[in-house]
Amino acid sequence: MKTHHHIFLTAVLFVILFYDQEIGLNLGILGIVYALLTLFKTPEKNRTRTFLILFVTSILSSLAFAWFRDFPSLLAVVSSLLLLGYRSRNRKLKILFLIPVFIINTITSLFRFFSFDEWLPKKNVSGVWQKTLAFIIIPLVFISIFFGIYSSGSDHFAAVFRDYELDINIWQVLGLSVLGFFIAFNYWNYAVERFIYKKNHLLDDDFQDDSKIQKATYSFLDLDAERTSGVISFFCLNILLVFFIITYNYEQFYEISKTPVQLSEETHERVNAVIMSIVMAVLVIMFYFKSGFNFDPKAKLMKILARIWIILNAILVCSAALKNYEYIISYGFTYKRLGVFAFLLLSLVGLALTFIKIQKKKRNAFLFNTMTWYFYGTILACSYVNWGGIITSQNMKRKDFVVNYHFEQIRFSEKELLKYAEEKNDPQLKKKVQEKVKAETSKSFLSKIIYFETLKD
Repeated sequence: MKTHHHIFLTAVLFVILFYDQEIGLNLGILGIVYALLTLFKTPEKNRTRTFLILFVTSILSSLAFAWFRDFPSLLAVVSSLLLLGYRSRNRKLKILFLIPVFIINTITSLFRFFSFDEWLPKKNVSGVWQKTLAFIIIPLVFISIFFGIYSSGSDHFAAVFRDYELDINIWQVLGLSVLGFFIAFNYWNYAVERFIYKKNHLLDDDFQDDSKIQKATYSFLDLDAERTSGVISFFCLNILLVFFIITYNYEQFYEISKTPVQLSEETHERVNAVIMSIVMAVLVIMFYFKSGFNFDPKAKLMKILARIWIILNAILVCSAALKNYEYIISYGFTYKRLGVFAFLLLSLVGLALTFIKIQKKKRNAFLFNTMTWYFYGTILACSYVNWGGIITSQNMKRKDFVVNYHFEQIRFSEKELLKYAEEKNDPQLKKKVQEKVKAETSKSFLSKIIYFETLKD
């Protein structure tokens, strides 16, 4: 199939799946169709290992959305399909250019739509397709647009058509058609501007030969002075960080216990301070090791001090993680407390990659290119796992388990709450959960969330 076939096919499928439906199983089906069509459309040379991995994650993310229908799974399926479509067209273009390509195509989509020669077939088109396009599709589009305009401007004109009762919501069909076509058009027919291809080398992981030449970064600071500045900065920062780690751990583990509210506020403030410290640490290292100092034989001391600083920052992250774990032991699991672990883990990954950057003399772009994939992996992990079920199952073991909080605030905890109701012989809770499950399972097929289907009696 050609590009225009993919556009019209997926646009029609979008209308069929979402007409008079809530978002649920239908988006999962649409995601799987997009992934399969992308696989078949992609040339053999672009079916790299990365592309095939993204194909698998696109299928799994679509299934995850059909199963849970929550924001993490929505984010996972959208990002997976965007990455898959991007990689199917561009084997070597850096993944960081996906966002500007997506923004530019969204803005220019209207202009590209009217460039019919670029996405509609120019010749060798079958007579059936020509007649369908010329006699049905194009007139139908114009008739629909002007029908809406005239109906809103004349009640008598609209009344003529209101006398005929059709069990079809024309406005919904029209809206879904426009949205479905917009999504399909931008997915199958996006363009990468020439200047982006020209700038692709700026995000290479490794230095070019001309970047290995020792030269001063700034005209007002010679090479020796800049190197000495780096040594002094890292030495002072190491001393400062040692004192901060000592006071940080003393405040966390040895001060008088506080109320849960105070402890919660202080824990989040300290974790935020740790994450900000890690971000600034990475930025400082990127500042000094952006080019020549990676290959400077006289910069050994600066490299040693930078590595020590990375290790000390890792110790700081571990201290924050330990305190968060203690907090969970004392007061139970929540989404935010699990989220803290996720952020701290990403911070450790960032520090590890910074260490590798110095060790293997990589460019700063290496950090951004690699961390993008780790963020993507975090999104997948959040979407594939029923964290609400884990939170509820763990908190059920506590004496201070709050049933209403987990029923109202924790998603996909119904299976664990039914088990809890059985153990505690609580018919009222069981009835509330069953009513919630019944409301979800009574939805039409394409609007269903598969998770609730597993809870049927």
